[in-house]
Amino acid sequence: MTMTGNGQSVQTDPSKSGFVGDTVELRCVFINGKPPVKISQVTWQKLINGTKQNVATANPDLGVSVLPPFKDRVSFKHPAVRQRSPSLEDTTIAFSNLRLSDEAAYICEYTTFPAGNRENMVNLTVFARPVTKMTLTSPTIVARTPKRKMPVATCMSANGKPPSVIKWDTTLKGEATFQETRNPNGTVTVRSNYIVLPSRETHRQKLTCIVTYRAEQFTDSVILNVQYEPEVKIEGFDGNWYLNRQDVKLTCNADANPAVTVYQWKLLNGSLPNNIEIKNNTLFFKGPVTYEFGGTYVCDATNSIGTRSGLVEVNVTEFPNSLPFDGREIPLEEHNSGAVIGGAVGGVALLVAAIALLVFFLRRRQRTFKGDYSTKKHVFGNGYSKAGGMTAHPPMPKNLQYPDDSDDEKKPAQISGPGGFEGGDRDFDGNSEDLKRPYFTVDEGESRDYDERTLAFQYDPEPEIADDMVSQTDGSVISKKEWYV
Repeated sequence: MTMTGNGQSVQTDPSKSGFVGDTVELRCVFINGKPPVKISQVTWQKLINGTKQNVATANPDLGVSVLPPFKDRVSFKHPAVRQRSPSLEDTTIAFSNLRLSDEAAYICEYTTFPAGNRENMVNLTVFARPVTKMTLTSPTIVARTPKRKMPVATCMSANGKPPSVIKWDTTLKGEATFQETRNPNGTVTVRSNYIVLPSRETHRQKLTCIVTYRAEQFTDSVILNVQYEPEVKIEGFDGNWYLNRQDVKLTCNADANPAVTVYQWKLLNGSLPNNIEIKNNTLFFKGPVTYEFGGTYVCDATNSIGTRSGLVEVNVTEFPNSLPFDGREIPLEEHNSGAVIGGAVGGVALLVAAIALLVFFLRRRQRTFKGDYSTKKHVFGNGYSKAGGMTAHPPMPKNLQYPDDSDDEKKPAQISGPGGFEGGDRDFDGNSEDLKRPYFTVDEGESRDYDERTLAFQYDPEPEIADDMVSQTDGSVISKKEWYV
């Protein structure tokens, strides 16, 4: 800023600022004109509420003077001002150890002859850097029942000028409160509390306070220490406790702060089995599993905050389950795997056997001779039922009638002569060797070696068949004498 008159001027900075405790310079320079004027005195004044208060003066004859309460903190910057023959063109002063009360408008006034007074003004602003800290609201935060919200941490920016801005950085669900207090010296204290619902979930959570003051930023963090009753969970029962299973146990796991000091086991509506060993928080069941192991087991866990319980219902089955308690597949024991594989193989074998039996009966039905007998036989020998004798047959008609669905090969030729046979076809002698030959049959599928008179399966080419024999669809033959009995 420049104030001029008749070529003379006073130059100052429009504004200056500094922090409490710092040192600042308030510049003031006199620009002389032509012809130059004589400087009689320079005075620095503080303007408060329209009233001027002298701070320091420099006089060519009287020297330099600084008035209380600035005596120990204000001085003229250039030594030439303090000389016996001073040079007063530059009367910049230095303010050290700034105080908040130093904030004001300061006037630099030159008294000249014969031009009169010339002056200029500079505004001094004093800042106060705040003191920032973050603390736990209480050294011990306890999650009690019934649950209620409470402040767990406090972030404070004290005695700042201008006031700070506080923000919270955390993943913890909660809410913040803010409060500003203006102090008598012109500073402001900002206070913020973070309020949560204490629980085991809030334990060991990190809270960070971010304080922004002008262009500066301060951060501080705390880790919450929340005490809570035990959270109990019993592990070890997988839903697959079966008879004779070995090495089963139940473990009482408790999440607590402070740690659990006492574990107690019990069985609802009964007493713990005799073959149980308790070690710390674990129940060891000795020996194979029996039905006596079933029941509802309860574990009580106690710390300095309180006691909480957990329970599990144990069911004992006769055989292992293929699925675990949580529904996921688990590897079964070797004997169980063998049983499952064996059952599968047995099921497949049973299905194959059923199919084979069905095919067998269908084929057998297709091959069954449509006559008056139920069992087909391959006939060997002379076709008589008794050795040395001939089975008597009733007279037969010349023409035999068959159902329409009879096989073509069943239709016999014309029969004539006594006994129903043409005499020219074959002569029977009761004493012949053929009649003395024993009568025998061979069931289907039987394989033997017989002489040239044996009638065997031959499909291609078909063998010559005696007149008294009838061939079947499956390749077998049967004697007419046997057929018509």
